[in-house]
Amino acid sequence: MNGPDHYREAERLLDQATSRGDSDPAALWCLELAKVHTALAHVAATALTRDGREWLEVAGRRLGNTSPALPGQART
Repeated sequence: MNGPDHYREAERLLDQATSRGDSDPAALWCLELAKVHTALAHVAATALTRDGREWLEVAGRRLGNTSPALPGQART
C-alpha cells in the first residue's frame, strides 16, 4: 500500500464506522484501524517531501534503470 491507498482506506473505514453506529463494537475497531491508516498516509507524504531519495532507496523502490524522481524533479 502506498500513501494514497492508506488515505483511501482510512476514509473507507471512517465511513464504515459511521454507518455502524456508536453502539456497534465493530465501529470502534474501524475507527482504530482508520487511525493507523491515517498515520501511515501521513508518514508516506512526509517521507516524500523530506529526504525523498533516501526514503525511496531504503524502501527498495527501483524504477528500472532510472534513478528515483522526487516530486518536482525529472527522472534521470
